[in-house]
Amino acid sequence: MKILHVTAECYPVAKVGGLGDVAGALPKYQKKLGHTAMLVMPMYKTPFLNTHQWAVVHKGQASLGDYHFNFTIIREEGQSLGFDLYLVDINGLLDRPKVYGYPDDPQRFIAFQTAVATWLQSWKSLPDIVHLHDYHTGLLPFYFKHGYGFRRLENVPTVLTVHNAEYQGWLDWRNSSWLPAFDEWKSGLLEWNKTINPLASAIKNAWAVTTVSPSYLQELRFHSNGLEALFEYEKGKCSGILNGIDSELWNPQTDGLLEHHYHAKTVTAGKRANKKAVSENFGLNPDKPLFTFIGRLVGEKAADLLPDSLAAFLREQNGAANVIVLGSGEPEIEAGLQGLKGYFPANYDFYKGYSEQLSHALYAGADFLLMPSRVEPCGLNQMYALRYGTVPLVRRTGGLRDTITDIGDNGNGLCFDQASIGDILMTMNRAMDLYAQPKKMEALRFKMMQIDHSWEKTVSQYIDLYQSLIDQNKQSR
Repeated sequence: MKILHVTAECYPVAKVGGLGDVAGALPKYQKKLGHTAMLVMPMYKTPFLNTHQWAVVHKGQASLGDYHFNFTIIREEGQSLGFDLYLVDINGLLDRPKVYGYPDDPQRFIAFQTAVATWLQSWKSLPDIVHLHDYHTGLLPFYFKHGYGFRRLENVPTVLTVHNAEYQGWLDWRNSSWLPAFDEWKSGLLEWNKTINPLASAIKNAWAVTTVSPSYLQELRFHSNGLEALFEYEKGKCSGILNGIDSELWNPQTDGLLEHHYHAKTVTAGKRANKKAVSENFGLNPDKPLFTFIGRLVGEKAADLLPDSLAAFLREQNGAANVIVLGSGEPEIEAGLQGLKGYFPANYDFYKGYSEQLSHALYAGADFLLMPSRVEPCGLNQMYALRYGTVPLVRRTGGLRDTITDIGDNGNGLCFDQASIGDILMTMNRAMDLYAQPKKMEALRFKMMQIDHSWEKTVSQYIDLYQSLIDQNKQSR
């Protein structure tokens, strides 16, 4: 079948979080199964753009209210990602270094979606499935069904994957002119709580909706930033499919970003060598257990609890453990984590920002990964940790609940229930007790590295879903 993914992120082109990792892997593994998988995203000014060759495949025109713009679709030559990658270039709107964070983000992503739909109209052979990712692409199902300019697309099945329901792309009705002309009798399919809500619209209009873990789907019916009733109402077309990880990219035996490679049988020596390398880089003693946090410093991740939790832990351990935090986000949290460096210079460091190389080094070198998230739709970090023999310390929520079971229940990590300083501190102390038992630690690492969370295991669930929609489409025509 012919599958087109539409997304705002895709690793390694442009990545902010887990959405980028998923978008960069899912089409590749679908193509390995023999399907024609493609992906289209905005053309940002990232290093990837200048280090690859491109061919122009389409030029078109569209409008954003009174603003008429030209757009160009370019395709990466050589399929370096393992599938056809298309970028949408809209001069002045999309060609910027950052993915998000601009005051005109609503206009940027509406223009992107309008350009994609306009381009699709010109295809001789339409896709069998258009797979949309998060709110940045959420208006497309409505365009296809009720946009006057896209009648040719109304029978193309659409699948929406909700990677994070906290972000919904709210838009005041005063700005409805930014959208292409549509059947105003259907305007209720754009709305939720008296605003245009792209995520809600996608849930209403897409043929099927998936979430990135089964537990997250259940949680959304009770906690989804205002969409609880909608998820309950539409539950019949929703399913939870656990994300996978790219086992070729995330493989400690071949990882090109690591100084020292290892596998399950050499995990103890391999991790010791990588911990020594990363510890020397940060001026820490490699003979001590190393804890790490890798991620966005936002309330969703419970990162606001980190400064006080880590301070209490390091004070209590009195030099017996090391901690490295890698991430960026809310200035107040960054300041708190930066401030800890002055109090614990021999046992703590904070790298503000994101480094792909350092993240791989930390997964390989750290003994424990902390994930106290309040919201974690799926979580990939804990799967990377398992793959690299690093024990996850997780709060039971979303995908963390689906992938990590406490060692007290013969599981693969350490779990806690509350996003609180007390629960974080208790779990880190449990980790210290575990570290003091080398044989138990080695057996756990070996066990973790045997777990298969690769895309090969889960991609067939998407194919089955697509096929059911294609069959449904044939029956209804």
